[in-house]
Amino acid sequence: MEKVVATNRKAYHDYFIQETYEAGISLLGTEVKSLREGRVNLRDSYVIIKDNEAFLLNCHISPYSHGNIQNHDPLRTRKLLLHRREINRLFGALTQKGLTIIPLKIYFKNGKAKVEIALAKGKRKYEKREAVKKKEARREIERYLRR
Repeated sequence: MEKVVATNRKAYHDYFIQETYEAGISLLGTEVKSLREGRVNLRDSYVIIKDNEAFLLNCHISPYSHGNIQNHDPLRTRKLLLHRREINRLFGALTQKGLTIIPLKIYFKNGKAKVEIALAKGKRKYEKREAVKKKEARREIERYLRR
């Protein structure tokens, strides 16, 4: 059973998702408590691979409301826990032009915080407009069929 804490809604609008991976995330105690309160923002976050390790950057986890002086830095770099072959596969894919790794959602699975990351290719402006047109057309058809 998984409890979704936050999703990156813009991801499907701005990127073509090619592959998804589930990764553990190395957190501090106050970060976990903040996640359980749902105080996280994935909007501009992304993943880099450095020294054969994956890191989540720009993920904003708000300071814990009942935390003290030992509260965490909201934008700190967090290590992702992936298997070696997954990291190697992602690193190989990143060498291709236009590909990036973005987080799609953060959730709790069996009491552990997990992040779903995706290998994605950025959409161009006209591709975004095209996707919106298709979505609106599909909605119109569904409305018509309901009547």
